[in-house]
Amino acid sequence: MAIERIRTQKERYVPFLDRLAGIYTKMDGKYNEAANYYGFCCGGCKDNCCFTRFYHHTFIEYLYILEGFETLGHGTQAEIREKALLVCRQTAELERSGLPVRLLCPLNYEGLCALYSYRPMICRLHGIPHELIIPGREKVLSPGCGEFTSRFGEKEYVNFDRTPFYAEMAGLEKEFKAAFGISERIKLTVARMLAH
Repeated sequence: MAIERIRTQKERYVPFLDRLAGIYTKMDGKYNEAANYYGFCCGGCKDNCCFTRFYHHTFIEYLYILEGFETLGHGTQAEIREKALLVCRQTAELERSGLPVRLLCPLNYEGLCALYSYRPMICRLHGIPHELIIPGREKVLSPGCGEFTSRFGEKEYVNFDRTPFYAEMAGLEKEFKAAFGISERIKLTVARMLAH
C-alpha cells in the first residue's frame, strides 16, 4: 500500500500534516461553539460512538493516526495493536455470520481515546446536529447522536455546517495524493489502520 512508501518521506509529508492539524483546530472550534450552545459535553454513554464502525477514506488522516501512534510508549502500542488485530478478526467472524458489527475501537484505552488529539474528522464532528450542503442537491440536515437527542433534542437548532470542513479535507487529500502519486482509494476503520 502507498502509505508504507510515503512514511519514508517524512520531510515531504509533515507540511501536509501541519495543514491537517490546522483544519482540525477549526473543526474543534466550531464544534465547541455549537456544543456550548446546547450545553452538550460528551462524557461517554451506553450508546458510545467508540462502538460505531466508522470508515475513513483519506490517506492524510491515516498517516496522521500513524504519526500519533508513534508518540505512544512501546507497551501501549503493542497493547493497542493486539486489540486492533482482535477487532479485525472478530469483525470478519461477525460479517461471515451475517451479524451486526459493534466492537469497541482499539484506541479506546481505559475509557478514553489514546490518540484523542490525533482522532479523525468523523470522531471530532460526531454527536451534535449538523448540516451538509452537496452541490446540486438540497441541504442535508442530520440529528445528533442518541444521547444528544434524549438530552437536548427539543432545543432549537444552531447552525453547524460541516460543508467547509469536508471541502477543505477533500482539497488537502487531493493535493496530498497528487504530491505522492497516489491513485488508489481507501476505506478503512481505525482497527484496520493499526493492525497493519
